[in-house]
Amino acid sequence: MTADTPALDDLERDALTELVNIGVSRAAAALRKMIGEPVVLSVPAIEMLDRAAAASLIGEREADHLVAVKQDFTGAFSGRAMLIFPQGSSLDLVRAVAGAGMSAEDAAELEEEALAETGNVILNRCIGTMANMLHRSLALSLPEVMRGDGAHLLSFESNTGDTGLVLFLYINFFVRSRNIRGYIALLLDLQSLAALKMLVREFIDSVIGDEEGGAPRAGPDDVLEAEAP
Repeated sequence: MTADTPALDDLERDALTELVNIGVSRAAAALRKMIGEPVVLSVPAIEMLDRAAAASLIGEREADHLVAVKQDFTGAFSGRAMLIFPQGSSLDLVRAVAGAGMSAEDAAELEEEALAETGNVILNRCIGTMANMLHRSLALSLPEVMRGDGAHLLSFESNTGDTGLVLFLYINFFVRSRNIRGYIALLLDLQSLAALKMLVREFIDSVIGDEEGGAPRAGPDDVLEAEAP
């Protein structure tokens, strides 16, 4: 990490972790409605990593071929949101969403379309909640399904041309009664991290001000603008 890296202090990291946790919890609630099963989440992890280290982090956990739904977001801060599955889990998710009676062959035919729609719902919930709590709006691109290993999935090119360090936020989730597990990851370049750091600091200051003044805090309703096709 260089001296120019906009590192988060402990309070900012805790606040960002909480924002991510709320956003991902809402995403998990949306997934639970889609499949009719409880979704178990791990505690969000936030790391400053280069692309290779981020890819290795996923590669250490998953040796299988990976499938991901990616959506880029722009606005007050920019980056990429990804919903990542092992290949087997992606097919099980499609069958869970479409109905228990679907055959493996039918699931394979509908996989890409169903994954894109599922990813769109989950990532919109996650990013939309975070943006609203920071009192900002973000534009989210249309969902795109990717396949490959961690290095390919995380070959993220930023708008600024920065391909070095990224803020890698990830959380594991799984469905106990089905063979479904995956990850939600957010990638932000250093310029966007600096913008996010300022917004998180404003969020902290507003929370402290509300607590001191006794004012109620606004609820994290999802506000997200979808990019036109």
